[in-house]
Amino acid sequence: MRYLPLLLVSLASIGFALLSIFDLIPVRWPLLILIPMMLLGVWDLVQSRHTLRRTYPLIAHFRWFFEWIRPYMRAYLLDSDTEGRPFSHRQRALVYRRAKGEDGVNAFGTQLDVNQPGHEWINHSVTPHEGIDAGFRVLIGGDCAKPYSASILNISALSFGSLGGNAIEALNLGAKAGGFYHDTGEGGISDHHLRHGGDLVWEIGTGYFGCRTGDGRFDAAEFERKAALEQVRMIEVKLSQGAKPGQGGLLPGSKVNDAIARARGVPVGETVHSPARHSAFSTPREMLEWLAELRRLSGGKPVGFKLCIGHRWEFLAIVKAMLETGVTPDFIVIDGAEGGTGAAPSELSDHVGTPLREGLVFVVNALVGANLRDRIRIGVAGKIFDGHTMAAALSLGADWCNSARAFMFALGCVQTRKCHTDACPTGVATQNPWREAGLVVGQKGPRVMSFHRETVSALADYVAAAGLAHPSQLRPEHLRVRHGSGEVRSADMIYRYLAPGALLSDGAPDDYARWWAMADADSFLPRERQMPVAG
Repeated sequence: MRYLPLLLVSLASIGFALLSIFDLIPVRWPLLILIPMMLLGVWDLVQSRHTLRRTYPLIAHFRWFFEWIRPYMRAYLLDSDTEGRPFSHRQRALVYRRAKGEDGVNAFGTQLDVNQPGHEWINHSVTPHEGIDAGFRVLIGGDCAKPYSASILNISALSFGSLGGNAIEALNLGAKAGGFYHDTGEGGISDHHLRHGGDLVWEIGTGYFGCRTGDGRFDAAEFERKAALEQVRMIEVKLSQGAKPGQGGLLPGSKVNDAIARARGVPVGETVHSPARHSAFSTPREMLEWLAELRRLSGGKPVGFKLCIGHRWEFLAIVKAMLETGVTPDFIVIDGAEGGTGAAPSELSDHVGTPLREGLVFVVNALVGANLRDRIRIGVAGKIFDGHTMAAALSLGADWCNSARAFMFALGCVQTRKCHTDACPTGVATQNPWREAGLVVGQKGPRVMSFHRETVSALADYVAAAGLAHPSQLRPEHLRVRHGSGEVRSADMIYRYLAPGALLSDGAPDDYARWWAMADADSFLPRERQMPVAG
């Protein structure tokens, strides 16, 4: 039976061919379909690459067709509003409405199961606050020569190369109009970043793109030149990324066109490798000294670093180096393992790195426990898309939030997850000129601004309902979470928070005390005699 379709197609092809030869039928167009199908079936039989095609000629192609159409069928026909990963239809629809300036209200009540384990909320007050100004700002680098007042919501790292030029321009146009910053990603500062004058945070990764020597090391002179740009408001050193921690990258030479080569400071058409670790430093102490040098070279702009939390003793080693050198970063951005990326190995995306909330709580504890929290601002990134996800992060200890994929939705992204194929249907994550032309900068820039404005306004309403005057007043006890047992607990009962100076005395819990003892300001490795079985 598995050969029956091929047999029928072959017989039909031969029959139509004979009838056509003797002019017994008035039309011959069926042959245009039947003969290619017959040849395809014969090729299926003789080829050796695909077992299914060899065993089930012609029929096997239906399998690939349904594999191709399956995501679209689920997304548009089968998934409910609250299903879909990494963002549900309901979550994406909220971003689309806010980007278009439409209302973000619910009719007929919530669609969420409020009794479901994992459901979260913030308790409201019988005396809600009125008239909150939603222009929330966070001062970063207050002791610097050029401190920066950042919005409470900004565009997270999105590199030119991963995103197309029109997408980068639209994001920066929205950032300029809305008064928030645009993180360049580690791909360097491109002409597209500079065209509309929006504030930039220059992210520097292990490839040192935009400030690298010919052999891929850090170029201080080139950094100083570009850091002097008025648009560059802060410098962010990337240690790791939540979606693929512990891995570098490889940009094929075929993708290195003129624009990407200029932004990254590499030759056109040459394959570029980003190492997994930095070459500018090898110890926590050296890292902080380098950050201080970057602050000096930039003319006193705030300098910080971004990471996804991994081995706890490594971060605590950095904290020890801060205490010993007296050098502290102006800010730290915590990237959660649930964050996005254009492409990453499944194992790294799914099973490596600490989720945002656990990482944030740990960093807050480390800084509070070392009496350093008041000197360092904390930003967060990782599936931030609405007022609640912002408020939850702020209540756990963050000072501001960044978002990447939500701003991509504002540009028109429909979550087809084809970022790595250069076949993005909406022109966002592609370098293909034909696809990219569909994204009109003048139309999408205002949508980026609108999403930011409406989301921050929603946060203001959220905070006011809790009886607070500012998001900085949110505390762990405000966030309520339903557990699997049905029990409801506040975040301060779920997560442990250290007392000020606890790491410097005997007041730290056993696990923190063990990690602190393992940490060494002169090495990212743990002290040998206290090497753990698991970290």
